[in-house]
Amino acid sequence: MVITSEQVFRLRGAGIRLGTTNALAGIDLDVRAGERVAIIGPSGAGKTSLIGLLNGTTAATEGSVIALGCDYRKATARQVRATQRRVGTIHQQFDLVDQLRTVHNVNAGRLGTWPFWKAALSLLLPRDIQPVRAALDRVGIGDKLNERTGDLSGGEQQRVAIARVLIQQPSAILADEPVASLDPARGREIIQLLLDLSEETGAALLASLHDVDMALDKFERVVGLRAGRIAFDKPRGELLDSEMTALYAFESTAGSP
Repeated sequence: MVITSEQVFRLRGAGIRLGTTNALAGIDLDVRAGERVAIIGPSGAGKTSLIGLLNGTTAATEGSVIALGCDYRKATARQVRATQRRVGTIHQQFDLVDQLRTVHNVNAGRLGTWPFWKAALSLLLPRDIQPVRAALDRVGIGDKLNERTGDLSGGEQQRVAIARVLIQQPSAILADEPVASLDPARGREIIQLLLDLSEETGAALLASLHDVDMALDKFERVVGLRAGRIAFDKPRGELLDSEMTALYAFESTAGSP
């Protein structure tokens, strides 16, 4: 396991205002290398918006967001892109191209570091296949290298998305509801895989989860979001039942899923 105190994310008073609505407000958050953090909260709490702030795809309208030493609000577009290459994101819908073979979808994790000519040629003749094969072996689908991605099962596509992030060799892994479309058993396998990758590489892992039991069972630190604000940020062993009840109070009363 890689142990380091390097700060990966630092947010101070960060927020996103959309018209008269605050998607996020007053977010203070510090995450260091190797930390594994679950982000939980009811639907609409701002979990996906927080992931967007961390990877720089959503701009903060207030406060500061610093990722790997890069202040997104002050950095040039080139500096932001360089930082984003070090932050791997696994989206709810995987963001894969079904018509392409698995090797191409995994190699997409390296497009930001390749010159245009190499990226273009790779679509005709895949480049640097061995690292791709190794990444697919690591996630358990090494035999799917040349399969059309659209022909794979949902669980296999999720593993392709993880392999794509793995090949980036990121300093941080962000997973936005990574098991939302999987059955519970498969979901636990995917979460454990992400935790293992974080432990082996020292990459920070932040995962937004709707499954509270999984968050409390697998992650040592839990951040609760409610109405766009952090309700708590604690080691799981220090969480109180009353805090969890308050976090989901409206959802329980309204009967939301």
